[in-house]
Amino acid sequence: MALSRDDWTTAALDALASDGLAGVAVEPMARRLGASKGSFYWHYRDRGELIAATLELWERRDTTEVIAALETIPDPRERLRQLARSAYVGAAAGNDAQSGVLAAASDPRVAPVLERVTRTRLAFLERQFEALGLDPPAARTRARMAYALYVGLGDLRRAAPPAPPAPLAEAEAAAIIELILDTRR
Repeated sequence: MALSRDDWTTAALDALASDGLAGVAVEPMARRLGASKGSFYWHYRDRGELIAATLELWERRDTTEVIAALETIPDPRERLRQLARSAYVGAAAGNDAQSGVLAAASDPRVAPVLERVTRTRLAFLERQFEALGLDPPAARTRARMAYALYVGLGDLRRAAPPAPPAPLAEAEAAAIIELILDTRR
């Protein structure tokens, strides 16, 4: 079966999530995909082009499309609940490329994309907390706290991998989410 450009990009995003930017390398990815390096070069000029496409996919899939889907939910509290459930459990399980991208933050190809994604996500979170009745400074603080927890769960997974079966139990995730959504504090 011939691989498409999208197959390579999706595989690169998976490699980025599991192994960081170093994992986005032609030869190991070709082995993992059961393909030749020629297949890669049919779709990409070089690794740099693959990295750019991978970061574009990460931004679109994990930010733009997520926000668009969440905005169809009428209640801001439920929007935040769904986002947190997915993001926190995904980050703790390692099903999220955020940690891999963050680890490569000093790379000049990664830094501007990471900054743009972070600003977009924080702005979305701030709007949700404002919709829950928090004033702008409190909404900004709550957004930073919620986002820092997300980033921290991914980093914690890398620093101290949890024992199976679940890195973050559903009940624990639910309790964390309710603490963040408690706007009475």
